[in-house]
Amino acid sequence: MILFFLTSGLFLGWSLGANDASNIFGSAVCSRIVTFRKAAVIASVFVILGAVIQGGGTSQTLGKLGSVNALGGSFTLALVSAVTVYIMTKFALPVSTTQAIVGAIIGWNFFTGNQTDGKTLTQIVLTWISGPVIGAAFAILLFMVLRRFKRSAQIHLIRFESYIRNGLIVVGAFGAYSLGANNIANVMGVFVPAFNLQEIDIGLFSLSSSQQLFLLGGLAIAFGIITYSKRVMETVGSSIIELSSEAALVVVLAQALVLFIFSSSGLSSILTSIGLPPIPMVPISSSQVIIGCVIGIGLYKGARNINFKILGEIAGGWLATPVLSGLLTFFSLFFMKNIFSLNVGYKTDTRAPDDLNNIIATGAASDMSDIIKYLLLGLLITGTLVIIFFYFLDRKKQFELRKSEEKFWKNIK
Repeated sequence: MILFFLTSGLFLGWSLGANDASNIFGSAVCSRIVTFRKAAVIASVFVILGAVIQGGGTSQTLGKLGSVNALGGSFTLALVSAVTVYIMTKFALPVSTTQAIVGAIIGWNFFTGNQTDGKTLTQIVLTWISGPVIGAAFAILLFMVLRRFKRSAQIHLIRFESYIRNGLIVVGAFGAYSLGANNIANVMGVFVPAFNLQEIDIGLFSLSSSQQLFLLGGLAIAFGIITYSKRVMETVGSSIIELSSEAALVVVLAQALVLFIFSSSGLSSILTSIGLPPIPMVPISSSQVIIGCVIGIGLYKGARNINFKILGEIAGGWLATPVLSGLLTFFSLFFMKNIFSLNVGYKTDTRAPDDLNNIIATGAASDMSDIIKYLLLGLLITGTLVIIFFYFLDRKKQFELRKSEEKFWKNIK
């Protein structure tokens, strides 16, 4: 029963991976600096790490917007958000899961009679505006620094491109980590209050209840990256603006910095300790930030090669996503409650119904934790074997290349 309720969150994670992987490696893949297969593997590994290690920073913010107090409601919200993102993805529009889940939470608030926290909603909406602006500013600044370094260092073009290629892999990994840390709240945040899983301790590290949920969500995101992200990568990477290799590096790094800043509770604490205002832990729309970064590069170059028609279509998707998600959520909750007699939530000033839709039994929670524990051990073993396999495969390719070069020079002599 617990796994059934989680399926909608896993579907939402898959949709996020299919859509938002374009924000990490879309520019690099379309610039033919990194192959899609290599980009998908790197993004999958680091998005899981970001979700588990740093995913709790933004999950509380969505809870303040509207605390979904029934598993049936959590299931419905995640399902509707996933369907909304999937519909937009089918049209190759890089929309945001943040917008979808925010619209769904507001729809749940209307249906259950709960108030929407205006301050939290204002914070989130402001990031929809400020995110692309900050991303564009970072992109322009980093692009200027990189070009100045290229001129002053007088590096050979071939060596410089090699540095860019390696840099794209590094910043892509950082971008995937930041995506997992910032956006996992969109996938599993509505389930955190309803679950109280037993802590998993395997010696090297331990996972709390929320981290176990974030692990499952990260795996779903990774699966979406691998299976369905290539088409949206092509839209973001090549349809909006033609990007050079150094521009692709700058765009990914600028986007990663914005997401990391708004999910780093440590950085926020440092600013607070020196008397500065804290950074709000808000789920950022990575799609909007990456578009802002791409536009920033285009404006720096003169804005003559920006495809404004594509931008208009994407902006339309941004506006339609929260509205569509909110409406679908409202009617879906009505359907779930009246057709399937599923408790989808209640007004917070009333007493909670004491049923299986709201309480996770201790035995069920223990079984769920055991499943996650064995899944984690399997992932560690599989990951180790995959790393060893690719290491020896790379060594074999290098050996064959070296033998081919020796044969070539021998034939010339």
